[in-house]
Amino acid sequence: MFPSCGTNVLSRKIIKKLSVDHSNSAGDDFQISRVVEQMLTFESVQELDISNCPSFSLESAIDYFSKLFPSLRSLRAAYFLNLKTEKLWQLVQKLPLLSDIDLTMDINPVIPAHVSITASSSVLTPERSTDIYNYGLSKPLVSNIIKLTLEGRTNISDCDLLTISEVCCSLSYVNIKGCPSVTDPGISVMILKCKRLQSIMACDTSFGNCSIMSLCSGKSGGIQHSRRHSSLLGYKLLTFHVGGCYEISGNMLSELMYRAAHHLRSLCLRESQVVNVALDGFSGSSLEMLNVSDTEVRSAVLCHVIYRNPGLKILKMRGCRNLLQQESELCNPSSHNPEEFYSVLGNLCKLEEIEVGWGFSFFSLGALKPALRTLRTFVVGLGGSLGPDGLNLLPTICPMLETLILYFQVISDSAIASIITNLPHLQVLSLCHCLGDISSLSFKFRMPNLRNLKLERVTRWMTNEDLATLAENCVNLVKLSLIGCTLLDSEAQDVISSGWPGLTYLHLEECGEITANGVTSLLDCHALEDLLMRHNGPGIPRNFIIYAASKLPMIRKVSLDICDAKEGHFDIPSFADRYFLSIVKITRCKLRKSALELQNFEARRSPVHKETLVLVWNSEKLVQTVVKERL
Repeated sequence: MFPSCGTNVLSRKIIKKLSVDHSNSAGDDFQISRVVEQMLTFESVQELDISNCPSFSLESAIDYFSKLFPSLRSLRAAYFLNLKTEKLWQLVQKLPLLSDIDLTMDINPVIPAHVSITASSSVLTPERSTDIYNYGLSKPLVSNIIKLTLEGRTNISDCDLLTISEVCCSLSYVNIKGCPSVTDPGISVMILKCKRLQSIMACDTSFGNCSIMSLCSGKSGGIQHSRRHSSLLGYKLLTFHVGGCYEISGNMLSELMYRAAHHLRSLCLRESQVVNVALDGFSGSSLEMLNVSDTEVRSAVLCHVIYRNPGLKILKMRGCRNLLQQESELCNPSSHNPEEFYSVLGNLCKLEEIEVGWGFSFFSLGALKPALRTLRTFVVGLGGSLGPDGLNLLPTICPMLETLILYFQVISDSAIASIITNLPHLQVLSLCHCLGDISSLSFKFRMPNLRNLKLERVTRWMTNEDLATLAENCVNLVKLSLIGCTLLDSEAQDVISSGWPGLTYLHLEECGEITANGVTSLLDCHALEDLLMRHNGPGIPRNFIIYAASKLPMIRKVSLDICDAKEGHFDIPSFADRYFLSIVKITRCKLRKSALELQNFEARRSPVHKETLVLVWNSEKLVQTVVKERL
């Protein structure tokens, strides 16, 4: 990257991953100010990505950004935990041309609708400021922001949404997915004020009927009951993601889908309890992505949507039990069994991604065949059954496949070998809780393009030598998950760290005695961002979380189990020594005898899950939550 000088302009418009020395975070202000003093500017830079730069002080750099990058239009600064919302507005004021900001964070795993909370408390950060506009502006000025991503930011509140609606009048895209502190009334006010909104990503929030009413209101205010749909605020919606939002009524959502879905391209109703009512009157014909996973959607309703939207490219319907049932069983005169539904889908659409489950079979695969030539992602979940023949046919039917995820499928060496050798574009392979006889022969083939591998309860036979062979054949892995590899020992740490030093994601669970002698060489994987180690041997020292955070510059998430604690517990990081950590999960087990062991007083009691302690940091506080579920 070279600065502008005279008539010379920067040839590249995009800077990716601005790197800063991890060992010298205290010198950020000095280094940046020196650049400015030397009158170095990058006039042609329009896009800047500084995500995952833990030592870079974004708050300190804001004052200099306008001089360094006067033409900046897009800024991606994901995983900057300490960025306070008031600094966001300062950033907007300093860069008047800025139109796209991405401040994504990891989503809090504690979603109240999914867990049973037994205790919760919070501690404020010592540095928390009480003056939200301490940079000298009584109120932020109107900006040119069109696209704003705040996904996972637990510190975003209704007050922030109000400020967004006042500052970002041209906003057309907003992502508040996983922001638990915003309320339905707060979201509705933002919708009413941001009249150009076309894309709303609000999964796992309190988005509800108030927000739906705002979308169904006219641009001049007030609920519109006329048939002039083009006057509605929601009429130009392109993206509408409200998966996991349980406060939406069927009638309200149905009204929106009928009156304001004409231009909709992407729709997520994951976990919705009113999906059939909502989609029954769906009026759109431009849909490209539909997510109805974990709902009671009926095949007749899906057929209605597919007939109107032959341009559908992505369909997610894993966990939909009603697809197993005949429509006649549900008192519906329109009869669509699963095979008829897949035949309609196969004949009308050209899919790039599909997630299936209940009711999917080898015959369904045959019916879908015409739609799968361009398929890149295929997920088969619980209730679906490809069978050995279906797995063997996958390379022929889906030659462009890049991601294959299988849950509870019957697999074999021949099927896995066929997939590995005949799918040259495969980058993600997950085999989870699958049945059948596979051996080390399945993985004795080169997989240079594979980046993500999950082997969960399918390779109990795996030894250190088998793991070394896997490392030789999958040299470019950045994500690895192993569960139930009970023959591995502490030497496996050396195999992992030497074979895949660039891992960013590592999950090891019930893998023999990997951590029986502590955690040593695994910390040589310096790029790790997400580390989970549970039930791998009780040798992890009490200070491991703090030590790992100091040694792994990119680590954001750590998950452990008390069973592996050498001294029976783990030290909790303070604000000062958590470094880049944002989420820590510590599970606890209890001992329980099975019914068959009650007569045997010497029987060994086995551990079963009891609770999970979840620690989540943001720029304002640490939230500690205990839940019954295993997260």
